[in-house]
Amino acid sequence: MTDITHVSTHAAEEDARNDRLMLYVNGRVLPKAEAVVSIYDSGFMLGDGVWEGIRLYNGRWAFLDEHLDRLWEAARAIDLDIGMTQAAMVDAIEAVRAANGMQTDAHARVMVTRGVKTRPFQHPGFSRQGPTVAIIMEHSRPKLPRPVRLATVPHIRGLPMTQDPKLNSHSKLNCILACIAAEKAGADEALMLDVHGFVNTTNACNFFIVRRGEVWTSTGDYCLNGITRGKVLMLCRQNGIPAHERNFSLVDVYSADEAFLTGTFGAQTPVGVIDGRTIGSGAMGPVTARIRDLYKQLVGA
Repeated sequence: MTDITHVSTHAAEEDARNDRLMLYVNGRVLPKAEAVVSIYDSGFMLGDGVWEGIRLYNGRWAFLDEHLDRLWEAARAIDLDIGMTQAAMVDAIEAVRAANGMQTDAHARVMVTRGVKTRPFQHPGFSRQGPTVAIIMEHSRPKLPRPVRLATVPHIRGLPMTQDPKLNSHSKLNCILACIAAEKAGADEALMLDVHGFVNTTNACNFFIVRRGEVWTSTGDYCLNGITRGKVLMLCRQNGIPAHERNFSLVDVYSADEAFLTGTFGAQTPVGVIDGRTIGSGAMGPVTARIRDLYKQLVGA
């Protein structure tokens, strides 16, 4: 019998502790029910903001400096003053971690918007009260019952002059619509092409294939250049696994030996089926498994 249940790349084990979380909003650590923002907030009203996801392993936030550097770069790109130093942001993250007693298997989302507006219109001049800084933190151990299924969708990652896909912005509607289209096609996540028709990324993760022992991913010109993506490329090159950032098409994907996704939450997630075609054996392949082990060692170090 065919398994038709959907699997999210962000699926996690149920954890009752998440019902009583402490979260952060503008300098205050508050119970989950009280950690709210205004209906006039720029992020809620217009998706005007940037964010980062970080993951806690054995008391340490993996690659935290790199994530915060990217958050500050994104804020500069959209002309948003975060209003605090990176050191102060680390203190805020640690305050939330301590309030929740978290030591490992936790995920945090650090969000900064342009703040509360005086009137409900898009001009940034209406955002006069300073930025909104919020941190959601949850106990989360990834739970993936099987390799994910992907479906290619008509939604693409666009050009930098429209909405630069390198930005981790709050404006995710394009990716959400791609995910909806994939689910309508019976898949778990969407495989998105770039403006030239080359394979690019999924709606939530960076995408890799393995062909004849070589690891391929997109050029990075039209996708978020993920921290985990970069670590995988680095590990491949340090450990004798040929790795390429290049243009490739669906023809290359369908005949790949393995495929996997990368992201802060799931690290390396195996892909079993793309557009109804089984990739390799349909299970996690040996190169993916080796990269996953190398990544665990890197995080542990």
